[in-house]
Amino acid sequence: MVYLRKSIFVLVLFCGFVQSSVIINRIDDDCELDPKLVEEIAAYQNVTRHIMEEIRMRGLGETMYKEYTEFIDKFGARPSGTENLERSIDHMINLTRQHGVNDVTTEELQVPHWVRLHESARMLQPRTKNIAILGFGTSVSTPSEGITAEAIVISSFKILDATNRKEIEGKIVVFDAPYVSYGDTVVYRSQGASKAAQKGAVATLVRSITPFSIYSPHTGAQYYADNVTKIPTAAITLEDADLLRRLQDEREKIVLNIKMSNTFDTKTSRNTLVDLKGTEHPEKLVIVSGHIDSWDVGQGAMDDGGGMMISWFVPVVLNALKLKPKRTVRAILWTSEEPGLVGAQAYLKQHTKELSDINFIMESDEGTFRPLGLDVAGSKQARCIVKEVLKQFAPINKMGNSGYPGSDIVLFINKGIPGASLLNQNERYFWFHHSEGDTMDVQNKTDVIECAAFWAAFSYVIADLSVDIPRQ
Repeated sequence: MVYLRKSIFVLVLFCGFVQSSVIINRIDDDCELDPKLVEEIAAYQNVTRHIMEEIRMRGLGETMYKEYTEFIDKFGARPSGTENLERSIDHMINLTRQHGVNDVTTEELQVPHWVRLHESARMLQPRTKNIAILGFGTSVSTPSEGITAEAIVISSFKILDATNRKEIEGKIVVFDAPYVSYGDTVVYRSQGASKAAQKGAVATLVRSITPFSIYSPHTGAQYYADNVTKIPTAAITLEDADLLRRLQDEREKIVLNIKMSNTFDTKTSRNTLVDLKGTEHPEKLVIVSGHIDSWDVGQGAMDDGGGMMISWFVPVVLNALKLKPKRTVRAILWTSEEPGLVGAQAYLKQHTKELSDINFIMESDEGTFRPLGLDVAGSKQARCIVKEVLKQFAPINKMGNSGYPGSDIVLFINKGIPGASLLNQNERYFWFHHSEGDTMDVQNKTDVIECAAFWAAFSYVIADLSVDIPRQ
């Protein structure tokens, strides 16, 4: 089975989503491009306008959004390893062919299959109260009778490290670190159980990694370090985390009972590849991507149904418009992203000898709200070319420079492949992320269609330029 090594996994969890801290600045103000290349890029203005207007005004975007809505309504949550995920993959394959694109293939891989069965928590002291919990992926179960223990509320790993082991041993550690950004705060979800177990804790509860809550817990991936006892771990709401903190500050003894049961095994899944072959350099690839799996709560509409759909749409709509660029445009619907970029790592391993053929790689996994531009990683020359292309899309022409755009594509960018993720007005992304709130109601049709139009038009230009995008 293909898994990320834990050190890489933590890096990705830390850096993979940087929506709230993406640096948008005037990078590469001193760009110097060949005047002939600048002239060539400017000449695409008519075709980019044509692509976007056809998607916006001629019903192509409306059709895409209708198919997107029907996909989410029909399949809902699509957890890694489930039959529902595989049925959703079959649906997208059939939909691709219905649109006249027959160059669609799948690549099998083994993926984690973690299933939550029953979860409940209750405060027994200083008063009785039900506590909403949502287990983190691959968490172990509690005994059938649950775990009843005193709770201790801790706000940081630094405080945990400074706390005497005797104060932690046999207790449930509640991490209530305030949300700073996803990258800063997600470590309490991904590493909290292992760090608390090293101190003798019997379970952990983590304040949900979100800046906003209407009593909504948020799930996500976590991992167990080697040579550490595996203890149950789950999210709680901001409201309950704050309550427990106040009770502790009031010197009340807090006793909780937690019950969790789940199963874990591996299953076969598939990455899905949709190709629109290039006319001059079919071996060279411009990859657009999003992941088709989701967590088991909500409907996976925002994470990442929207990003998956607008990426799938690129070769489909270019084919419908009879626009075939020089290089092959490949849409990849990654499987099993949520448990740790498993589909992307499998693709990277299978196509190692072909990485030099990837001209540019793109991913939308940070929302499909009003588009703003791109978060770009690559050499200075690569970013200068992207900046020049983006001039055609004003006001959708902002450039981010986080260094870690996307989630799956970070693995490729670390190999020196230039790439970008969609920048969009996603300040509320983490309100709904990994929660029951991730539904179609979060989306706005006009914004999604605008994302699709920009995504397709930009991809076409990059795939059709006379020059390759320079690497590091």
